[in-house]
Amino acid sequence: MSQQSPEDNSRADELSADESSADQQGKPAATFAELAQEMAAKNPLVRKDDGHIDLLAAAGGIRGIAESVLPGLVFLVVFTLTRNLSSALVGSIAMAAIFLVARLIQRTPLTQALAGIVGVALSAFLAMKTGKAENYYLVGFYTNAAYIAAMVLSIALRWPVLGLLFGYARNEGLRWRAEPERLRAYRAATWILVGVMAARLAVQLPLYLTEHVDALGAMRLIMGVPLYAFGLWIAWLISRPVGGSEDAKS
Repeated sequence: MSQQSPEDNSRADELSADESSADQQGKPAATFAELAQEMAAKNPLVRKDDGHIDLLAAAGGIRGIAESVLPGLVFLVVFTLTRNLSSALVGSIAMAAIFLVARLIQRTPLTQALAGIVGVALSAFLAMKTGKAENYYLVGFYTNAAYIAAMVLSIALRWPVLGLLFGYARNEGLRWRAEPERLRAYRAATWILVGVMAARLAVQLPLYLTEHVDALGAMRLIMGVPLYAFGLWIAWLISRPVGGSEDAKS
């Protein structure tokens, strides 16, 4: 029978306290509290000794970055060199499948690899169905738009997404919602990521509409993980508690 560490017990007590506080505020708040706890449990955010977040871990580590980037990179390179849509799509799907098989063999979590191959397969289907290489990137536009809508809604409801993520990483739980300054900070931080998503659409949509496939593919890679990581880092910095302490006071 496994034993919980004092840190685990403390975290469990914190989550229970946050949930009880949310219950007192009404059912919608309790629902958001439950969502926050689920997000915290799956939260890839890791703080380093200097108090900053580990951007590599936040992006899924080396393996996660490779799973996100390489299928699209293979598509872009093969299509640029051959102008053969079928070859480019086969190469992209094969790369995503390799990552999935590797996880199956190593018995590691499949969530990211499954999401990756489903996304690549859907993108490939749209491109093949229409015969237009630029439609390989169409799914990404809808995904970005969905993220923007979800984050803007979270800001409007005063449950900013980055408050839910950063709050637990900083041991604030949900207590930041009761402090106007912290709430404003996390709303501003969430707006940073909204800006990242909006910038992607602003740059890439014109390239899609004008059928500049090579430039679109390059911008998709450049404005993918690197821009997301930069935006997350800026959001972390601007939402730091006053005084520079990354740990909420008990």
